[in-house]
Amino acid sequence: MALQEGDSAPDFTLPRDGGGEVSLASLRGRKIVLYAYPKDNTPACTEEAIAFNRLRKEFADCGAELIGVSPDSAKRHHNFKRKYDLDFPLLADEAQALASAYGIWVEKSLYGRKYMGIERSTFLIDAEGRLARIWRKVKVEGHAEEVLAAARAH
Repeated sequence: MALQEGDSAPDFTLPRDGGGEVSLASLRGRKIVLYAYPKDNTPACTEEAIAFNRLRKEFADCGAELIGVSPDSAKRHHNFKRKYDLDFPLLADEAQALASAYGIWVEKSLYGRKYMGIERSTFLIDAEGRLARIWRKVKVEGHAEEVLAAARAH
């Protein structure tokens, strides 16, 4: 059954760019914007990362911690962050544990070829660890601003 707004956010502990790990449990008491994207250095994923990064101060001002996650490795994330001067953690979900728990590891199709991948999604998690808002099948344009508006309202 798909996660619904109001459900407890599934916990995770994943490696991050630059070393170390991040767990949802360690962030309890803070609002989290967890955005999941398919792959570093692709046009839409880069555009989305830059949009969130551009608004990172506004997210911080409303008490929201910004975190990106994809199946890429922590090393690849580190290089992606450096290339675009991103200033928030990127988590490596190489085994798709988070993607599976959040129901965003899905069958996709490109030019008739079917494969498994991340469905571009964002989760606003409140300070108690509940899913306050869920965006699935995200279109990048204007998305970061929409998420910021929701983070300010919660």
